[in-house]
Amino acid sequence: MFGTAYAQGQGAAGSGSWMSFVPIVLMIVIFYFLLIRPQQKKEKQRLAMINSLKNGDKIITVSGIYGVVAGIKDDIITVKIASSTNVEIAKSAVQAKIS
Repeated sequence: MFGTAYAQGQGAAGSGSWMSFVPIVLMIVIFYFLLIRPQQKKEKQRLAMINSLKNGDKIITVSGIYGVVAGIKDDIITVKIASSTNVEIAKSAVQAKIS
């Protein structure tokens, strides 16, 4: 009589501990779809934009400098920011291409 009740109690406790992980997994899935995935998508688009830069494109850097691409060598971009002023920056410093 006591053995049957004890066995049923442990079965319920075992499924209860499993059910306590469901909210945690659900939160991870929600964070992935609301925060991580959109950020990865945005970064992928930014990298595609950086790789498609060519001479004459107007850009803005991460630091807020506007300029025109004057040359591209590997990971360095020469940006014309004034009539006789050229600055070399890293490709990763480009934030956006301005149309």
